[in-house]
Amino acid sequence: MIITLVSFAWFFGLLISRVGLPPMVGFLVAGFAYNFAGFEAPEGLQTISDLGVTLLLFSIGLKLKLKDLATSEVWGTSVAHVVVSTIFFSGVIFLGQLIFDIPLFELSALSIVILAFGLSFSSTVYAVKVLEEKGDMGALYGKVAIGILVMQDIFAVVFLTVSEGKYPSLTAILVLALLIPHVRKTIYKLLDYAGHGELLVVSGLFFALGAGYEFFYSVDLKGDLGALILGIVISNHPKSKALAKSLLSFKELMLVGFFLSVGMQGLPNLPVVLTAFGLVLMLPIKTWLYMVITTRFGLRARTSLFSSITLGNFSEFGLIVAALGVSQGFLSVDWLLVMAIAVSVSFAVAAPFSDRAEVTYHNNKKMWDVYQKNKLNPKDQILDTEDSTILIIGMGRVGAGAYTSLSESRPNKVLGIELNEDRAKELSTQGYNVKVADATDTDFWNMVRISEPAEEMILLAMPNHKSNLFAAERIQASGLDCKIVAIAKHESEVQELLKLGIPSFNLYREAGEGLGREAIKAIG
Repeated sequence: MIITLVSFAWFFGLLISRVGLPPMVGFLVAGFAYNFAGFEAPEGLQTISDLGVTLLLFSIGLKLKLKDLATSEVWGTSVAHVVVSTIFFSGVIFLGQLIFDIPLFELSALSIVILAFGLSFSSTVYAVKVLEEKGDMGALYGKVAIGILVMQDIFAVVFLTVSEGKYPSLTAILVLALLIPHVRKTIYKLLDYAGHGELLVVSGLFFALGAGYEFFYSVDLKGDLGALILGIVISNHPKSKALAKSLLSFKELMLVGFFLSVGMQGLPNLPVVLTAFGLVLMLPIKTWLYMVITTRFGLRARTSLFSSITLGNFSEFGLIVAALGVSQGFLSVDWLLVMAIAVSVSFAVAAPFSDRAEVTYHNNKKMWDVYQKNKLNPKDQILDTEDSTILIIGMGRVGAGAYTSLSESRPNKVLGIELNEDRAKELSTQGYNVKVADATDTDFWNMVRISEPAEEMILLAMPNHKSNLFAAERIQASGLDCKIVAIAKHESEVQELLKLGIPSFNLYREAGEGLGREAIKAIG
């Protein structure tokens, strides 16, 4: 059975990716197709799915700073959206109850509100996958989206605790031990001992699943919350990034199980399918609510639109709510199928909009700007490049190395542009001239003005090739008359950049040739 399921996942994942949609949509389709073919779900698939979500939350924690949750645009949007969205979906379901006299809509007022509450949430799994693929986890809109999702996870924990009547035991007070500096130092010391090999991978699994999930679960707290909190505790350790990378393959593989399991909830009838698609038709309003609320906190129209598109879907939490309702008898099994289809289709519908978010913003800029406040949030101001004539986009190891070399020949003319605020602060303390900005931002390039056109150069050194390509397109579209150079890792990437007329530096090829030259010198 497992071989058959893997074959379905491979075939549909490949097929869907060829039409420009993320493979995860193909995995959802594979789950439905596998179920429709009459096969039974392999034993242990749900366990793999749960492990994938747990590792995902742990990975989020590794990249999350508590200060990102304390901002008004995060917690304010989270609270306001859950309340307004729950009221909206309650009205939609109640209207359906009035129009359609069928068993599916035989719901009590409490059942309607609980379903609407589940529909108000957005998918953490989907959003993180999209942000990671686009390389935008460190962008402001990505931080806002992730912060809102974490707040929603906290709401979910409170809801499940109350609804299941399972309150934390007295031993839950042990969780507060994570606040003790000596406990954190012990965790950090264990990570130091783990090195950088396979033991680091096992350490990540232990802290996510053992010290995180199982510890919290044993004191009657939600295990996934434990994985998230352990990730946050470890996020300040120097190895947090290496730990996240070491767990990447495990997380990706297990999340395939999650998407497959969503598509295996059962075979729907016509009313179930029509109800699910009816809910999906309401997604533009849910997305618009995010847009309206986030702009009230001073975010630019682009930032709000991007975070709203990322959150414009239904959450796997809706499945949990439906399953809870079925187990407690106030929902029929059909509502579990409604939620499964609505969640799956929402991913498929949202994916193209995520890929074309910048185009959507650029083509309708005047419409989006209507929502933008005159006084912007200080964190979302357009960057002024001042008198710099050389811009290095992406201040990782490659970008920082290029900065050092170029600043020697062009003192006070080089400016590093970094998406990650923490990385920018770290480099600034080391004497680099670095500012935080999003190089894929249309508004950013429209604001850049060349002080010395003959000497102007932009070096694209972001680790994500798609980001470099898109930034190059935006530079050319803005009319900037300057030289552009980019990095590449594969020959196919070199060719894509050449189509735009941009020369590139092939990291792997140049490293190999450099190694060869050093070898010749050593031979004598």
